[in-house]
Amino acid sequence: MSAIPIDAIPFARLMGVEILEASKDKVRARLSVTADLCTLGGTLHGGAAMAFADTLGAIGGYLALPAGATGTTTLESKTNFLGPAPQGGAVIGETTPVHRGKRTSVWQTRIETEAGKPVALVIQTQMALFPS
Repeated sequence: MSAIPIDAIPFARLMGVEILEASKDKVRARLSVTADLCTLGGTLHGGAAMAFADTLGAIGGYLALPAGATGTTTLESKTNFLGPAPQGGAVIGETTPVHRGKRTSVWQTRIETEAGKPVALVIQTQMALFPS
């Protein structure tokens, strides 16, 4: 069960992200590849894959915030697209921390089809936000 209700992230809710597991050490989620998230060719749009990964990294970053931090924001994100995810199926994303520091954390997200075929690999940096 997720520690963060998906309703707290309106864009992720709009996309249809379903959180399967969420902790400071791993975030797993599922995304149905609907027509609204596809390119003209009927495969998951790259921007949808990136938004999916960003959501998971942000959740991981939030759950791993250091003491005194109130939130997180994405500083950088890099995506390698590895294969298609056809419309009508779903993808599974799994995010794990690569680095957790006082001000930043780095997260790696693997996105695969439900059959286990690689779709994308994303590395992103989250910055912890502190009150001013």
